[in-house]
Amino acid sequence: MPIVIDKNIPAYSVLRDEQIFVMDRERAGKQDIRPIEIAILNLMPTKKETETQFMRLLSNSPLQVNITLIHTESYRSKNTEAAYLDRFYQPFETVKQRHFDGMIVTGAPVEDMPFSSVAYWDELTKLFDFTRTNVTSTIFICWGAMAALHYFYGIEKIPLPHKLFGVFAHKKETEERGDPLMRGISDLFHMCHSRHSTVRTEDIRREPQLKVLALSKQAGASVISNLSHSEVYVLGHMEYDRDTLKREYERDLSRGLPIEKPLHYFSPHYREQIRMGWSSTANLFYNNWLNFVYQTTPYRF
Repeated sequence: MPIVIDKNIPAYSVLRDEQIFVMDRERAGKQDIRPIEIAILNLMPTKKETETQFMRLLSNSPLQVNITLIHTESYRSKNTEAAYLDRFYQPFETVKQRHFDGMIVTGAPVEDMPFSSVAYWDELTKLFDFTRTNVTSTIFICWGAMAALHYFYGIEKIPLPHKLFGVFAHKKETEERGDPLMRGISDLFHMCHSRHSTVRTEDIRREPQLKVLALSKQAGASVISNLSHSEVYVLGHMEYDRDTLKREYERDLSRGLPIEKPLHYFSPHYREQIRMGWSSTANLFYNNWLNFVYQTTPYRF
């Protein structure tokens, strides 16, 4: 089944060219099936790139997925033209009466700031509250995960001495019956990270409502959920494209920022050849999540 998006958004032609089943809203309206409703709060400055990455993962499912893109009103992106946001995105105020099967809250390049100093923090906390009443399950990514963990549980964001940058091995935390979000994922898998902050694993383990689903020696607790899976926290970036870390590295170099090559990313045998070892995990994880929210949300939410 397809992902349902506006046929004029750039992701539509990108995914169609990749032979991914996408459907425009006019055609989707004629389908007599129950679609799954997913909202994406995109806080990244690279909105077009980020939305395409998540749409690619959400399309790899037998479910019909309707996507609603959300932006903040208290801060308008300087990297995306206003006309684009007005055409393809909605402010939170226009959707706050709706219910969604799932929501994704992306990361944001504001790690060095205290949470309360972020321009859209007050608006974001209202959306966090909304996820607990109007969304079956929400995935919070990177800074979005640290922000939500701080808001909901008071867990501190810890600055790192050096940027955590590269592809790192993770160990799946095993349970007797396994976890529905981690079903089919190998005991050892890889995920991209690109961040200047972290959370302490011991702080997560002290919170009785949270559990660690995946742990890395270098990156720490990287996949976390609450007991009901209504909140999922991913500190890394399963959604990244093959060359995303490469472009981030080249961008920081061009700006004269202190940056090392991303670890475990380039092949040691072939200069600048990228070893993409995280895409199968990403597809499994988001498929598991979609199936979970589809089965959990009642037909009439």
